[in-house]
Amino acid sequence: STLQLWLTFAPVADKAAAYFHVSLEMVNWLSIVYLLISIPFGLVATWVLDSVGLRCAVILSAWLNMTGSIIRMLSVLKFLSLGSQSYWYLFIGQCLCALAQPLIIFSPTKLAALWFPDHQRATANMIASMSNPLGILIANVLSPALVPEGKHIPLMLGVYAIPAVTACALATVGIHEKVPPTPPSASATNSTSQPFLTGLKMLLRNKPYIMLAVCFGGGIGMFTCFSALLEQILCEKGYSNEFAGLNGALFTVCGLLGAFLLGLYVDRTRKFVESTKICFCLSALASIVFAVASRFRHQAVMLAITSSLFGFFGFAIYPIAMELAVECSYPVGEGTSTGLIFVASQIEGVILMILLQALTVRVSKDPSSTCALDQDGALDWTAPVLVLAGLCSAMACFYVIFFHTDYKRLHAET
Repeated sequence: STLQLWLTFAPVADKAAAYFHVSLEMVNWLSIVYLLISIPFGLVATWVLDSVGLRCAVILSAWLNMTGSIIRMLSVLKFLSLGSQSYWYLFIGQCLCALAQPLIIFSPTKLAALWFPDHQRATANMIASMSNPLGILIANVLSPALVPEGKHIPLMLGVYAIPAVTACALATVGIHEKVPPTPPSASATNSTSQPFLTGLKMLLRNKPYIMLAVCFGGGIGMFTCFSALLEQILCEKGYSNEFAGLNGALFTVCGLLGAFLLGLYVDRTRKFVESTKICFCLSALASIVFAVASRFRHQAVMLAITSSLFGFFGFAIYPIAMELAVECSYPVGEGTSTGLIFVASQIEGVILMILLQALTVRVSKDPSSTCALDQDGALDWTAPVLVLAGLCSAMACFYVIFFHTDYKRLHAET
């Protein structure tokens, strides 16, 4: 639900801009605000997870998410007559939803460590983590289907509020314990997690962890930009919102499949580093092919294939890298080690989003363009997508050459 609310407007950015009478950049800020808020609140979320507990973090996240989704829905109700202020009420709702995101995204490694034995942790983390791209998938498919025209924006916001309210009710009523009655592993039994501030200091002195945070955080930032800007990248070349949504869906579905298969493989082999290095390189190659293909018209099949491969190899890294972060930083708490990576990814994501938009060039209106904006011309995304592919390739090379670490948690359990 959190990721659905984050990317509600990305697949229909042009129609949302026309409906709220704002610029496309203002619509993009509905996504960017998630990244900005997650930077300071991400540190709070790591403290909540490691000091207060998993149960409190999940319930607090559910309530923030529900409240934000309801405010979003109220922003478009005609009887309130908000007029030009409707966008800002929507923005406030997005901010509340953004506060909820770190609490739930940081939870999978904590959940896997406390509730699952060591031979099931990567798979458990994968299943919990992949609920996030599932939300992205739903947004990419559902938003274009619900909004064939701008006037249907209120219906879309109402539909997206339903799972948020449902999740809040389930979390409040259904979660009773923050740890299982019987610890599933040695590390869960003899918890030696460092205090929050001590853990932060240890992480900042841990060179392998810093490399992982920079490279994997950059990877998350790139995937954030890809998901948020995909419709804008493709519409200028004549591809429809529905096709952009399909590409986003393929990106996510193949990512779920890749994460599932890699999670099973790593649980059996414990080859965290080797698996992430191979997948990072292959996702970089897919990003290069996508960057080139997206600059030409009538390349629907190639774009669909490259989006699928980009998701398959890129998303597969996510849960494994989160487990790897815990392995190379043990005995620092799971919430702190994964949370700091997510904060790094948000910082890199904000920089990338602003940089990529700054690199766009306004061109004369093309009759084949499907961008539904009443502006003088469309935006050409050639330079931004090439820069994105170049950065992805550079980070993959840096990670493959320089990242090495011991599996400290596994060694402590044997």
